[in-house]
Amino acid sequence: MKRLVFSALVCLFFTGCYYKTDSPRGSWARGCDLSWLSEMEQDGVKFYNGENGEDCIRLLREEGMNAVRLRVWVNHATGWSNKDDMLALAKRAAKAGQRIMIDIHYSDFFADPNHQTPPAAWRNYDYDMLLKAVQEHTLDVLYTLKEEGIKPEWVQIGNETPNGMLWPIAKLNEEATSPEAWERYAGLTTMGYNAAKEAFSDIIVIVHIDNAYEDNAWWFSQVKAAGAVFDAIALSHYPQTVNSMTAAQCNQKALANIRSLHASFGVPVIVSEVGVKPAQSDAASVLKSFVDELKKTDGCGGVFYWEPEVYGGWKPEIYGLPDEIYRYTGKRESWGAYNQGAFSSDGRASSIMDAFKD
Repeated sequence: MKRLVFSALVCLFFTGCYYKTDSPRGSWARGCDLSWLSEMEQDGVKFYNGENGEDCIRLLREEGMNAVRLRVWVNHATGWSNKDDMLALAKRAAKAGQRIMIDIHYSDFFADPNHQTPPAAWRNYDYDMLLKAVQEHTLDVLYTLKEEGIKPEWVQIGNETPNGMLWPIAKLNEEATSPEAWERYAGLTTMGYNAAKEAFSDIIVIVHIDNAYEDNAWWFSQVKAAGAVFDAIALSHYPQTVNSMTAAQCNQKALANIRSLHASFGVPVIVSEVGVKPAQSDAASVLKSFVDELKKTDGCGGVFYWEPEVYGGWKPEIYGLPDEIYRYTGKRESWGAYNQGAFSSDGRASSIMDAFKD
């Protein structure tokens, strides 16, 4: 905590000395999550635009991206996506003029609807201790950026949290969730909100859930009734992974839900994760038609492609280590490579990226 107090004093002195962005705050965001980039580069993966290799962040800017989303874990054993790794990528993005979204998972590994595992260091915490941990971690992450002259435009308090966060203390499910569980989830979210506003008073604080095609207005109503505070809603959307409908139908349901959520709650709605399958011939058209409609959708603040830079079957080292995956998921299994990247096998942006061009 002493470090946070010192950081606050340093940042008060240097307030206003931030990297400048190429597009104004509040304009429509065309972004991507590229949190794997530093690990890919260490593995020797190259990116091209022309004959020579090019910095991936600069290349994506040339492809129309004006924002970058970066996840941060508390203490992953490999160091990837921990605070220092996130900061190194944030510096590069800020120097390139990109706007920045920080995605705080409050976990040591991926947080999603099926996994909301507390960091190992927090595992035996009660609710009050978790509140304090969320506050201090949020402040630590954001003041670390502030000290480097980086001013994120958005921050997510949790990642894909329809079933709550920091299980089992704030676990939710649709069928049978006690009022106390909703209140605990809302309390943790609001603690993150308040900490974020302490670091940056005008930062846009986001609550993020999955499945944009599902009508989740009931969920946000429940969370607000429990006392949660947020400035924006974020949704994930992977239209070619839903077996019960076509990608076009999935897109239309997502667009209708975005309009409804904005009308009901009066806040911007951002698609903070989107992805399509390059192995399917209609991938580029599915994404472009969706993004074109998003641009015309009242209340939509933008869209972020999830890890577009992945190509050639690359995957993080941990995906091939069953014992390491077991530490986080409880299942001893290997994982395959991500199959919704947007680069071709030669390390160049594919036609999927055309959706982000003006």
